[in-house]
Amino acid sequence: MTHPPSGDDVLTTGQAAEILGTTARHVVNLCLRGELPYTLAGTHRRVRRADVAALAARAAANRGGPLTDDQLRSLWLHRAAAGHVAAEPDRSLETARTAIERLLARDPDGARWLRAWLDLIDRGPEAVMRTMTSTAPLARELRQNSPFLALLAPDERRTILAAFRAARAAGTIGR
Repeated sequence: MTHPPSGDDVLTTGQAAEILGTTARHVVNLCLRGELPYTLAGTHRRVRRADVAALAARAAANRGGPLTDDQLRSLWLHRAAAGHVAAEPDRSLETARTAIERLLARDPDGARWLRAWLDLIDRGPEAVMRTMTSTAPLARELRQNSPFLALLAPDERRTILAAFRAARAAGTIGR
């Protein structure tokens, strides 16, 4: 729950569902998961129109269409980090878990995504690597708050980024 919305700015979960093209129950679930800020008016949830619009825009940007340059760069880095997970799963997952603890202490804004990574780590290296290398919308969002780039040495990271830039300049990415 967050600050109280006011005026025409306020929507019911049903109105938000119409805008998002989903159900009121799904909007309630978004609220409960912390993905959509809300207040209570009695027992009814109210959401701000601006928050619904921002959620709709974020969903549209991640709907599985072409990856942005930032998303592609992140994917390249995570493919390399997934190699570390494959080669040394126990050490890699422990390093990521330690990075998550450090990030949670510093940046509570990313807590939702970091906790999702913890859930994946608990499911094992296969679930982690599948997400690290996926182009699915959730994987794209998770990579924006990933603990796994800590597995890459600075020189390795620079090499991967240089290769990415070269492939981008040659036009071989996205074909």
